[in-house]
Amino acid sequence: MAIDMSACPAATPPERVDLGDVLLRRWQPSDLDRQFAALTDSHAHLRRWMPWAEQMPTLDGQRQFLRICAAHWPTPSGGYLYGIFTAADEVVGGIGLHDRIEPGAIEIGYWGHVAHTGRGFITRAARALTDVALALPHIARVEIRCDAENARSAAVPQRLGYELISTAPRPPAAPGDSGIGMVWATTSQPTGRLVER
Repeated sequence: MAIDMSACPAATPPERVDLGDVLLRRWQPSDLDRQFAALTDSHAHLRRWMPWAEQMPTLDGQRQFLRICAAHWPTPSGGYLYGIFTAADEVVGGIGLHDRIEPGAIEIGYWGHVAHTGRGFITRAARALTDVALALPHIARVEIRCDAENARSAAVPQRLGYELISTAPRPPAAPGDSGIGMVWATTSQPTGRLVER
């Protein structure tokens, strides 16, 4: 699926990516209750792999996070952060483009609500953001990084046709980390088609 980039400045991704029955959109303060519930419901699941999930989220912490997301595009840390929503407006996860690797490249990071895993939401969102990233004039490569033991996370770039370019030791950052990091990369649009309504 081609993403229409005409509605946004050339150097930044769009704030909304509509896939029909799934919507990626910039987080807003009004998402607080749904996002907080998704994170708390999924905390044990996320804590295993996500350094930012070491502590149980707090309502005040998430309120501040959403204010930052609403005020800055990108955020001060260089991220374009989206919620992943169903047609019924349920939060099924979060995904972002992160400008934290070398020039000309950008990283996709994601998390999924534990009750919605295995249903393709993260794969579809990552496919769409790969298209978005590669349409940006200054981006030639997109990466997805994960721990070698995180099979569910590694399955996403595999499904999208990314190439495994590195498997190397790295300091463990979360309880489930093996200390071996994987770097997946692509310089071309993902294979296959997104299902649209």
